[in-house]
Amino acid sequence: MRNTSLENTIAANDSGPMESSFSAISWPAIIGGAFVAAAVSLILLFLGSGLGLTWASPWSRHGEGIASSTTAFTVKTVIWMIVMQWAASAFGGYLAGRLRSKWVGLHTDEVFFRDTAHGFLTWAVATVFTAAFLASAAASAISGGVHAASIVAAGASAGASAGATSNPSNYGGPMAYYIDTLFRSDHPAPDASDQEVHAESLRIIVTDMKNGAVPEADKAYLAQLVSARTGLSQPDAAHRVDDVLAQIDAAEAKMRQAAEAARKAGAYFALFTFLSMLIGAFIASVAAAIGGRHRDLY
Repeated sequence: MRNTSLENTIAANDSGPMESSFSAISWPAIIGGAFVAAAVSLILLFLGSGLGLTWASPWSRHGEGIASSTTAFTVKTVIWMIVMQWAASAFGGYLAGRLRSKWVGLHTDEVFFRDTAHGFLTWAVATVFTAAFLASAAASAISGGVHAASIVAAGASAGASAGATSNPSNYGGPMAYYIDTLFRSDHPAPDASDQEVHAESLRIIVTDMKNGAVPEADKAYLAQLVSARTGLSQPDAAHRVDDVLAQIDAAEAKMRQAAEAARKAGAYFALFTFLSMLIGAFIASVAAAIGGRHRDLY
């Protein structure tokens, strides 16, 4: 005689564990932890911005000072970002693990995996929330700046048009320098106004700076203009021209050094931002595992 109940029990055991009707992801706990992590991130971001602005000063008189201050500011910013990610991810991950529903009948390793997954999802959602908020704030600030710049540009364009109409010699188009060279004389006109002489000198210097060097012919002509307007001898006028050009080169070198320091700082900032976000993801996963363990214990 066949034992039907025993065969049914064996068949049920051979079919494997039954699938649970409950989801393995507790979205309310994840979203709640993400909101907490995003809030902590914004609080620490504003705190760090305030502390950074009180420490940093835009008034630096030397290129070396600009480079060193930029490096120091970048290092402190990176340290603060790591601390910010650590704290925000710890709060959000722990709450996500602690507030999730208790799972029964699961292996300890599976519970650990689900808890760490909840922490990672909490970090990901919080990162998206924070990025969306910062992008919205940046877009608002940029739109306001563009509107103000458009107003200023419109006023400047109107003023430039009026100035060009009243005095055509002020035209400073890209071909003005070459037009000037066509009519350049060995003896500058003594009846030329200061405004005309200054405009021509500006066109010469700007064009030569763009080309990367000042030709000797342009230097000699500038010295003639300076000599005619100031009464200096030709050698003294040439010396003054060389001094001014040297000052321009020094200022350009400082600007290049500052731009290079800003480029390096931006590169380091991006790399360490990536590192701090990885640390935040790890901390959120660990904190969620700790919170889940506390949830199961208590």
